[in-house]
Amino acid sequence: MSEKTLTRMDLSEAIFREVGLSRNDSAQLVESVLTHMSDALVRGEQVKISSFGTFSIRDKAARVGRNPKTGEEVPIQPRRVLTFRPSHLLKERVAEGAKR
Repeated sequence: MSEKTLTRMDLSEAIFREVGLSRNDSAQLVESVLTHMSDALVRGEQVKISSFGTFSIRDKAARVGRNPKTGEEVPIQPRRVLTFRPSHLLKERVAEGAKR
């Protein structure tokens, strides 16, 4: 498995090369898209990107967990978590890439 991580800089560089915006404009575009996505998630909205997947927020209730080392019961506070559900097209593409 590859140790490479796709970063904001990589995304803005790809936009620079493929779309032709300046490097500065490309970086601002990436920041703007990520800000819009995170703001929508904070408001509790879903973010759907066609052929990629859906980001959503899920509220998890309080529960009792267990420390696996000691077996001691520990209360887990209620919280909001970010979930991602990939589209079937993304799943297929990832599966195909693993076969190569």
